[in-house]
This record gives sequence, C-alpha cells and structure tokens, in this order.
Amino acid sequence: MRLLHVLSDAAYSPGLWNESSFSDTRLSGNLQPKSFIPFLDVRKPKALALEHKVIIVGLDNAGKTTILYQFLMNEVVHTSPTIGSNVEEIVVKNTHFLMWDIGGQESLRSSWNTYYSNTEFIILVVDSIDRERLAITKEELYRMLAHEDLRKAAVLIFANKQDMKGCMTAAEISKYLTLSSIKDHPWHIQSCCALTGEGLCQGLEWMTSRIGVR
Repeated sequence: MRLLHVLSDAAYSPGLWNESSFSDTRLSGNLQPKSFIPFLDVRKPKALALEHKVIIVGLDNAGKTTILYQFLMNEVVHTSPTIGSNVEEIVVKNTHFLMWDIGGQESLRSSWNTYYSNTEFIILVVDSIDRERLAITKEELYRMLAHEDLRKAAVLIFANKQDMKGCMTAAEISKYLTLSSIKDHPWHIQSCCALTGEGLCQGLEWMTSRIGVR
C-alpha cells in the first residue's frame, strides 16, 4: 500500500511572485499566514487516478527532503544527505502528485536528467541563507529549463529557511535568478520554512491551480 497524504481545501493565497504578476507593486517578501497540513491518510488511491510527476531539486542542504516529509507527515523528520532519490505520493484536493526528491550533492547533479522524463512540475528548493552558492543554483535552474524533457514543466521555487536571520527574501532571490526573464515556463516563487511548514501549502495550491492549464 502506498502512503498518501491528503491536503484539505485550505484557502489559496496567490503567493509572492509569479510569471504573471511580477510587476505587481503590492507584493511583499513576507511569509504567507501558516496553513497547517492535515495528517497522513493511508487510503489506497483510485486505480485510474492520474499521477502528476514532480521532481524536487536544489543544492545539498537546501531542505528538499524536509519539505517532502512535511508534505507527507506534517512533521520534521531527521534527514541525512539523499543518495539517489526518495519518492512519495501526495494528494491535494484529489490531485495526485508523485514527488521525486533527488540528491543535490555536486557529484549527483549530473544524474538529475535521468529523472526528467514525463515531469510536469519542478520544485526548486533554495537555501535563502546560502548566498555564496546562489550562482550555482541559477546555473542548474537554466540548465534544467533548456532540457528537452522539461520543455513543458512548470517551476515552483521555494525560498526556504525564511526563519533564519539574514536570509535573502523571495524578491531578492527572484531578482538574482532573473526569474522575470523566463517566458516559456510558468513559474512561481514562494517564501517558506520547511521546519514549521509555513508557505508550503501555498506552493502546493499554486501547483494544483496549474493542472489542466498547460
């Protein structure tokens, strides 16, 4: 039996920045109000439920695995560097996401492309306090977007660790990554804190809103 996590109909907030509202002066860099993620559901999925493939990528120590298991169990779990991948199914409003959390160490990034086939969503997790390696994150992002297998993928960027003093805001990260230049992929950047779950529901809601749009 595959473990499922079912998210309730929490109110959707459009978040911070996306490809259609980049010039909106009302946007701010603050975290969205916390939406609590409901508990694990172990019901079997319907046999014909359509699964939407998601890859969760980012540099090592960005918080990818912590985010995945916040989605799944609504709690912080002890994690170690991912060697290879973790895969779980998350259900949001009857929408099934099959999420692949892929290791982000330098030696593993060259193998990311082996996971790209049939991917509908990229979740890029950014460590908001790791200013020194943001250039590497940018390089990896645009390498992914240029790949043929990801030409139709939508991109959700989680600006993680917003609880840390001195962190970059989502607006700062968006500017550095030049997200406004991305025209061929729907994108959205969301402030979050993987440890508390703040901002994660808003990111999932954005993904759900994209189903059937492309």
